[in-house]
Amino acid sequence: MHIRPLALAIGLSLTTLLAACSGSNQAPVASAPVVDPAQFAAQLDAMYAEFWEASLKLNPLQATFIGDPRYNDQLPNFLSADYRQQAHDFTQQWLARAQTIDPTPLSGQARISYDIFVRDLKSELESERFPDWMQPINQFSSMASFAVQLGSGSSAQPFKTVLDYDNWLKRGDALVALFDQAIANMREGMAAGVVQPKVLMLKVLPQLDAVIKTNPEDSDFWGPITRMPADFNDADKRRLTDAYRAMIGERLLPAYQRLRDFIANDYLPACRDTVSLSALPDGEAWYAFNAKSQTTTDLTPAQIHQIGLDEVARIQGEMRNVMQQVAFKGDLKDFFAFLTNDKQFEFKSEQALLDAYNGLRERIDARIPEQFSLLPKAGFEIRPIEAFRAASSAGGEYQSPSADGSRPGIFYVNTYDLPTRKTWDMEDLYLHEAIPGHHFQIAIQQELGDVPAFRRFGGTTAFAEGWGLYAESLGKDLGVYTDPYMYFGRLQGELWRAIRLVVDTGLHSKGWTREQVIAYMHDNSAVTDVDAIAEAERYIAIPGQALAYKIGELKIQELRKRASEKLGAKFDIREFHAQVLKDGALPLDVLEAKIDRWIATQ
Repeated sequence: MHIRPLALAIGLSLTTLLAACSGSNQAPVASAPVVDPAQFAAQLDAMYAEFWEASLKLNPLQATFIGDPRYNDQLPNFLSADYRQQAHDFTQQWLARAQTIDPTPLSGQARISYDIFVRDLKSELESERFPDWMQPINQFSSMASFAVQLGSGSSAQPFKTVLDYDNWLKRGDALVALFDQAIANMREGMAAGVVQPKVLMLKVLPQLDAVIKTNPEDSDFWGPITRMPADFNDADKRRLTDAYRAMIGERLLPAYQRLRDFIANDYLPACRDTVSLSALPDGEAWYAFNAKSQTTTDLTPAQIHQIGLDEVARIQGEMRNVMQQVAFKGDLKDFFAFLTNDKQFEFKSEQALLDAYNGLRERIDARIPEQFSLLPKAGFEIRPIEAFRAASSAGGEYQSPSADGSRPGIFYVNTYDLPTRKTWDMEDLYLHEAIPGHHFQIAIQQELGDVPAFRRFGGTTAFAEGWGLYAESLGKDLGVYTDPYMYFGRLQGELWRAIRLVVDTGLHSKGWTREQVIAYMHDNSAVTDVDAIAEAERYIAIPGQALAYKIGELKIQELRKRASEKLGAKFDIREFHAQVLKDGALPLDVLEAKIDRWIATQ
């Protein structure tokens, strides 16, 4: 799943990650517009560059993740009231600055950038109505889990030089204040009636228990010490070893223990039995905002629910055709049970699962030139998900590369509970998360040289996840889905995203329970108990995010059909894919207008 784990972990929306404050905390005075459109566009590009530079100072984690090392020792208290006020003031100031500009002379990329810039800032201010900072932790996203990835060396935090090691000492110490702030925020939420569902927080406790160790050397945070580069001098090795032992054992792990004790003793008894966002104060408006911001459309939850029901029925019709092809006797639910339980669809070992994905990569890579002319330069790797987070993670997920190419894109494969990882589920998952799905879309976007940084490293979930799901539909053209069971797996993947439209809106706008969601999944798909529970609790944890996949994919399919019908023999699938990808993750209405302009020029 490309869901932006950094933004989720610190409880901030995408635009807050980009919003920042200059040293004076005052937005610069807008320059008077110039007549020449090229000069005007260049002036705006300079403004965007200024904005981006300031944003990295306010959000040093964003800098780390794009491979900018300047702030690798910094971690502000993202959860504090002071930080929220700082972000609010600056967002408001930048919006005021942008709105003094008349965009009429702008066209092409310049107009797209301006419209997205203003749109994102407005959305961020609108989101401040809803107090997500009172719920900073759940089983799906929390700084507590995210910090382990950073501090263990398995994520974006580099551990190559002595300075890198010293940087994490400072950032690790800053985590202590962040965890204590999370406790304070949850206490405010308890007083305001804004608390997490109990079923989610019960899953957080074992996650924290897996991190907390009596001996610092048994901690995942000790990993960088065990892998310390051999060229460090002996004095630095001793100093860093002692400093890490003290930081982990005396400050960091005790902070985890305080967080764990608070959740177990104080927070859990106050958590709610309901699971719907609508059950919270102002919850209906909160969910409607999430649906709008995640899909970049004006579709209502009720409309999205109906689209989901219609898509479920259509896809299940295709599934029945596959059942006839393999001469299966029984109904669709029987076929789901067969796929779930028959051992022919299981991997014999974790290594066999990883080997299968590496072999799949080779097959797809050989066919990519038939469908794509625009390719990313970034490297790409396949790795298993780390043990500490595997139990609550999806079957696979993607982590984007650094912008400078020093860190490749990574497709993480979940080998936990191996019998639940089915052979028929791997091809569509790889196409979505890796190539040509998230890896192509995100890496190409980061490598764009002619768009502002806030677009290179920003974007919309509907586009990103819509592209991932669209990529699954390309399997036959890329030499996969040759086995009917594998093609059924592709239909199952598409069905899963259609089901998300039904159950996410069911949960948060129609009052469905967790058990109703799990039952609906079992009745309508070949899902294991493990995945059904994990997915249901994911939708509870991040309301509205699951809507983006299918809504985005439907729009891209609609645009492909429109282009093919209007261009006829002139239609080139390689050029269509380049047009979709070459400007980054656009809002769906902006993408549609752009593709329509391209069609008109052919």
